[in-house]
Amino acid sequence: MDDTQAWTAAPGAAERARSVLVAAWSCAVTAGGTREEYVGAHTLADDGAVLLALPDDSALLMAARQGARAVLEFADVAPVPVRDRIRARLWLAGRLAPAPGGGALRCHPDRVVLRRAGGAVLLGPDEFTAARPDPLATAEARLLTHLADAHPDAVQRLTRLVRPESLHAATRVLPLAVDRHGLTLRIERTRAHGDVRLPFHRPADDLAQLTERVHALLAQAATAGCPRALQRQRADGDG
Repeated sequence: MDDTQAWTAAPGAAERARSVLVAAWSCAVTAGGTREEYVGAHTLADDGAVLLALPDDSALLMAARQGARAVLEFADVAPVPVRDRIRARLWLAGRLAPAPGGGALRCHPDRVVLRRAGGAVLLGPDEFTAARPDPLATAEARLLTHLADAHPDAVQRLTRLVRPESLHAATRVLPLAVDRHGLTLRIERTRAHGDVRLPFHRPADDLAQLTERVHALLAQAATAGCPRALQRQRADGDG
C-alpha cells in the first residue's frame, strides 16, 4: 500500500457494519409484533449469523418457533459524551430460528442496512459476512475515554492539524472515533458541530501500532502552526 492510499483510507461500509455489531452492548429485536430490548444478549457466529441468548419468558421464542422474520437494531454510541452521540445505526433483517443445541435464537441476516451521517447503505449479505470488524473496535471505548479524560492536552495539540476555518467559533474539541485508519475529532460550537478526520500514515492493526500512529500525529502537530495561537498573535499585533 502506498502512502497516498494509506493517507486517504477509511473503513468500508461492510467493515463498519461488522464493527458496530461486535462493539454494541445492546440490541432491539422486533418479530411477530413484539419488540424487546436486551443488553449483552447477542454474539456473532463465524458464518455471520447473530445468536441471541434470551430469557425463557421472551415472546421472541414463540416467534422463532413460527419462523417469523425479525429486525435487529444496533446503535453505535460515541463513548465520549458529545452532542449527537449516535454515530451510526445498523439494521439486520432475517428469519428467526432456534440455534442448534438450544438455549439461544439464531438470525442469519438476508438484509443489512447501515446508516451513518452521510446516509444509509444497503449491504449484500455475502459482503457483510465476508467483512471483518476493525481490530480496534472492541477497545475503542476505553481508548477514547482515556484520551479524553487523561490527555486533553494531547487532543488540544491535535487541533493544530485542523484547518483554521474548521475551528472557527469552536467551544470544545473531543475525540469522537478511532479505527485502524485514523482518529476523528468532534468540533462543537454553540449551536452546531462538525467532525474532522485525522488519517494515520498507515493502518494500525493492534494497540501497539495505534500508539505509534497517534504519537506520529502528535509529532506532526508539534511542527504545525497552532491556528488559535496565530490568531492571538495577529490580534496582539493589530493592537
